[in-house]
Amino acid sequence: MTPADIDFMRLALAEAQQGAALGEVPVGAVLVRNGQVIGRGFNQPISSQDPSAHAEMVALRAAAQAEGNYRLPDSTLYVTLEPCTMCAGLLIHSRIKRLVYGATEPRAGAIASQSQVLAQPWMNHRIEVEGGVLAEECGELLRAFFRGRR
Repeated sequence: MTPADIDFMRLALAEAQQGAALGEVPVGAVLVRNGQVIGRGFNQPISSQDPSAHAEMVALRAAAQAEGNYRLPDSTLYVTLEPCTMCAGLLIHSRIKRLVYGATEPRAGAIASQSQVLAQPWMNHRIEVEGGVLAEECGELLRAFFRGRR
């Protein structure tokens, strides 16, 4: 974990807070290349009526459009929650270099918690993974959101 990892995770947390303000599950993501944010997003499946509109998907779609390329090599995705299976596949197909996530997702996490999609030998792209960056802050944002909904 580097100081830049913490700074970019704080940007992802700010994205998550935008989603929470709209009533979405507060997950945020930023995609970074060469120290510059090239895509950002927060969960918005409810407001967009799109089940694929997870924070990772939104951030990578924005970056791909901005870059004019569906491949996003040499980039790092910062996301506040361990990605699900759908998003893990997205990371492979987009060819990101590195994934940095905050809180683990014990029920549906596809990086370390329930499955290890990125580590499967048949996958044709390898991604460096760093978990637990600002995990307590990321997890508390989610816990507070769900406490407020009960």
